[in-house]
Amino acid sequence: MMLSMNRVVQVATTLLTFSAGANAAAANRRATTCNGHSELCDRSYGNVTFIGAHDSYAVGVNNLAVNQDYDVTQQLTDGVRMLQMQAHDNSGTIQLCHTSCGLFNGGTLEDYLKKVKTWMDANTNDVVSLLIVNIDNLPATQFDSIFKAAGLDSLSYSPSSASLTASGWPTLGEMIDKGTRLVTFIDNTADFSTVPYIIDEFTNIWETAYDVTTSFDCAVNRSKADTSTSMYLINHFLDKVLLGAPVPDVANANTTNAVSGSNSLGEQVDLCVTQMGKSPNFILVDFYEFGGGSVFQVAATANGVEYSPTSAIATPKTSDSGSGSSSGSGSGSSSGGGSNSSTNGAVSPVLNKQQWMTALTVVFGFAFGAVILL
Repeated sequence: MMLSMNRVVQVATTLLTFSAGANAAAANRRATTCNGHSELCDRSYGNVTFIGAHDSYAVGVNNLAVNQDYDVTQQLTDGVRMLQMQAHDNSGTIQLCHTSCGLFNGGTLEDYLKKVKTWMDANTNDVVSLLIVNIDNLPATQFDSIFKAAGLDSLSYSPSSASLTASGWPTLGEMIDKGTRLVTFIDNTADFSTVPYIIDEFTNIWETAYDVTTSFDCAVNRSKADTSTSMYLINHFLDKVLLGAPVPDVANANTTNAVSGSNSLGEQVDLCVTQMGKSPNFILVDFYEFGGGSVFQVAATANGVEYSPTSAIATPKTSDSGSGSSSGSGSGSSSGGGSNSSTNGAVSPVLNKQQWMTALTVVFGFAFGAVILL
């Protein structure tokens, strides 16, 4: 049966109205929770504090060349939102290695990024950042091909210019709504004209010192930007010297990651706020779960939100002599996170064979001019 002309017009009008309404709804779509908090949706990316995992790929236990107990998926699940890594050219393949691929090889960058993509696909209201230490000065185009293979190029944010001030970034809500929720920085060889989403670090971010073995400060250590207007990153991971080389000080991880106390994360953040007039944008830590969530509590306080996780974060796997006596229990009890004591039992100060071999490799690296970035 043929429809009357009036009926055709009515149906067409209805369809056009529905289509216009759907387009308007899409245009007005607005994230209501951003990185776990509604309060952060209207906050500029450059005005948020994110916890980062230093050498996020360097995962293991009883190994002097590792900096984390848990892999990238667990790190992200627990609340880490910046993932730092070292990229090396290993026979034509970009791999994530610690100082050298002979010392520690964390696998290919592509496999790592595919894990990040899987997590981000399942968590669509989170903005994540990557920080690539480009050890072998590989061109941005080489990274671009791997991001495309992992499916992350379409999720990546491309800034309007190669360098932005802290106030020049979009809000988390805008980034989430547009589906450009991944921000990638690289310490050298960025090329805005060819790969705009791989962003030069030091014209956008300045850093404090790393490989600290004494006390933390807030002095500018590396930058190519106006430090008064750019974002900044604090390196808050404590090392100790073993056979002449810096290695992670796991024994004091609870204290280092604590909300308060001497040389704690909370103390350094407070110092930086006093000296710089604003909170750090990024905080890199080792063994983030030590302190039972204290690092996330510090970030939440800096962001003016409440740290109230729905489930406990992972508990430490790594142990070291003295870890059982580390202070920082206050940070664990106030964080709402998991236990920070039962899995941190002390072990013998005698190094096992693997640890000695690793230590000797590090020392030989120094002897032959290798740059250690722990």
